[in-house]
Amino acid sequence: MSIPSFFNMYQALIARPSISSLDPSWDHSNKAVIDLLAEWLEALNFKVEIQPLNDNPNKYNLLARRGSGKGGLLLSGHTDTVPFDEHRWHSDPFKLTERDNRWYGLGSIDMKGFFAFIIEELKRLPEQYQTKPIMILATADEETTMAGARELHHFPDLKPDYCIIGEPTQMQPIRAHKGHMTEAIKVIGRTGHSSDPRLGLNAIEIMHKVTTQLLEFKNRISHKYSNKLFDVSFPTMNLGSIHGGDNANRICGCCELQLDIRPLPGMHIDHLYAELLQLLQPIMKEYPNAIDLVPMHEPIPGFLEQADSALVSLAEKIAASPSCAVNYCTEAPFLQQLGCQTLVMGPGSINQAHQPNEFLELSDIETASKRFNTLINHLCFAETGR
Repeated sequence: MSIPSFFNMYQALIARPSISSLDPSWDHSNKAVIDLLAEWLEALNFKVEIQPLNDNPNKYNLLARRGSGKGGLLLSGHTDTVPFDEHRWHSDPFKLTERDNRWYGLGSIDMKGFFAFIIEELKRLPEQYQTKPIMILATADEETTMAGARELHHFPDLKPDYCIIGEPTQMQPIRAHKGHMTEAIKVIGRTGHSSDPRLGLNAIEIMHKVTTQLLEFKNRISHKYSNKLFDVSFPTMNLGSIHGGDNANRICGCCELQLDIRPLPGMHIDHLYAELLQLLQPIMKEYPNAIDLVPMHEPIPGFLEQADSALVSLAEKIAASPSCAVNYCTEAPFLQQLGCQTLVMGPGSINQAHQPNEFLELSDIETASKRFNTLINHLCFAETGR
């Protein structure tokens, strides 16, 4: 088959819903996007392997490979998007719409569009001059559990020298980011009539004690750990949601608090849990079996690539700017575990991610295309092919 134009590739990717959500009413399979990528990559003589996820056979990872030998370059992105609020969109989220010198569409920068950029550049690079393997990885469910990136063991021969993850960074190299933990603390008390406190056990009052300790934990980790690479140089904790009780004249029998922790790279998740549980232990002892700490998803560790690595140096030279760190997280720590130098660098601005009317600035296309072309050329092609 012939590969569509850059615009038509972008359009086709946006048109195929691939929302991942913990709410089943929103959740989609990503198979339509995977199949589309497989067709285009096979047309470029890539050998394509598609693997269903262990715990969700309706979701798929794709690995495409061209070239023989060891090492090479892995270009990685996720195929899913977040849900959307149709009332806040000014156009159909699944129709690539051009206006105001922008392309609007769900996934335009986070991050289906990345695959169109990569395939467009591969169309322009003569295969006969390729000297190192090129691999394309397309994962599932990055926006929820990162389940796809956690199942890379299904591709046992995936051992690149370098990996670039095309999340939106305005094509600036990102060599570090924080991790992510989301926890729910549940307090189970005992309901009763509010006129006699002896009849129940008030879960909100217990949660008040828990919250006091959480704020102590927040203060402790913000002073104990620091990394000047980050604008927010310390690990953060946010108390994001709390619900409890059902009526003013009933003793509250249940209260739940959901919190978000962003550890720095190098911080051990297990140690954080242990420190948090140690602070909560006196309250747990005071109220046996009343307090439960429940992870809402598997934790994501922080990510750090060495400043003097060859990939960072090359990307900084191409971007004509130093690498930096960000506070959000990506699949980078899981890909780095493959043993490769890893970097996050892609088209579009993170400010547009997860927003209504997500868009790519048309003025960014030329810059992104040239930088991807230079990176791929330098790492995988002979001088005569450049």
